[in-house]
Amino acid sequence: MTSTTQQIGLAQLSLVGTAPPQLVRIAAAAGFDFIGARVRPVTATERAYDLQPGSEMLAETLRAVKETGVGIMDIEFLLLDGTDQRAAWRAMMEAGQALGASSLTVAAALTDHDKLAEILGQMVRDGDEFGIVPTLEVISYQSVNSLPMAANLARETGCKLVGDTLHLSRVGTTDEQLREHAGLIPMLQLCDGPAVAPADRDGLVHESRSERGVPGDGEFRLAEMVAALPAGLPVSVEAPSDSTLARIGEQAWANTLKAGADSVVAAADALRAAALLPQST
Repeated sequence: MTSTTQQIGLAQLSLVGTAPPQLVRIAAAAGFDFIGARVRPVTATERAYDLQPGSEMLAETLRAVKETGVGIMDIEFLLLDGTDQRAAWRAMMEAGQALGASSLTVAAALTDHDKLAEILGQMVRDGDEFGIVPTLEVISYQSVNSLPMAANLARETGCKLVGDTLHLSRVGTTDEQLREHAGLIPMLQLCDGPAVAPADRDGLVHESRSERGVPGDGEFRLAEMVAALPAGLPVSVEAPSDSTLARIGEQAWANTLKAGADSVVAAADALRAAALLPQST
C-alpha cells in the first residue's frame, strides 16, 4: 500500500488482458491501494470478464480483495451512442455493486446534447439503486472532448467526471479549468506522453488504447494537474503499453507504473507546499 494519504490505483486498461483476480494480486504486490475493473469489453478483440453476481470470477476477485486489502473503486466502460443501453449499464452496475465499486466510467459518441443529458440522467437515477455514480470521461476523439463541456453535462444531470491526463492534455485543459471543476472529479487517471499529439484520430486511438507512458517519464504537466485538484484525491494509473508489457511482463510493468505515480504525487505535494510558503520580497 502507498504510505501517503493519497490512494493510488491501477486501472484495468494498464493490464487489459489480465483477469481481475490476478490484477488485484499484481496491484497488491506493486503497492497499489485499489484497482479499476473492466466489467464490459470495449472492443470485439478484448477479453471479456464475467463479474456478474454468482460468477466464479466474481468470487475469485472478492477472495483476492479480502486477502490483499486492495479494493475496487471503479468499473468500466460504456460508450454512450444513443442506442438503448440501459440493460447493459444496469448489469454493469449490478456487477459494480457486488465488487464494492462506487463509480462507472462512461464516454459519449452521441452528439445530441439533449439526448445525451437524458441518458446520463437516467443512468444517475439507476445508479442510486446500486450505489454507483456514472462518471463521464473527456476523450479527445469522442463527442465530449472538453472539460467545460463535460462539467456542464455533469451539473445538468448529476453525474460526475473522471479526469484522464492523456485526454485532458490532448484537448488543452488548463489548471484553472481543473480547479474550477474539481468538485465534480472524484478520481484522476494518470499516464504520460509526448507534448505533440498524434496527427489523426487513428493515432489518438492507438495512443490511448495501446501506447501510453509511465507517469513522470513524458512531457505532460502531471504534477501541476494533480496539484490543481484537492490533496488526497485518488489517482489511478491508466497507462497501457503493449510494447513494454510484452518486453518486461505484468508485474514489472505494474511496479514501474507505481513508482512513476509515486514520483508524480510527491512532486504535486511539493508544488502545493511551495504555494503555501510566504513569497520573498
